Amino acid sequence: MKINFRKSIHHELHRSLRKLLIEARKELDLTQRELAKKLSMGYQTIGKIESGDRRLDPVEFFEYAKALELDPSEQLFIIFYEYRNNQKFK
Repeated sequence: MKINFRKSIHHELHRSLRKLLIEARKELDLTQRELAKKLSMGYQTIGKIESGDRRLDPVEFFEYAKALELDPSEQLFIIFYEYRNNQKFK
């Protein structure tokens, strides 16, 4: 599979990752501002990440996942596993 890196924020994997992060934040009953405070970043950045206007690099994802009480490697495995299985049916 060939990915256009400029458009990777629109890729199904990226959408799945954003959905996971939003759901995890809401499950913890955290606002974007509260999560931003935990991560020592501006709340606008959280909004951009959740809307897909900004990507997370691997280190940021690791810290973001920890702030949401998620295991980063486990979450990536789940996302890739589901994506791979869905591709078999297309």
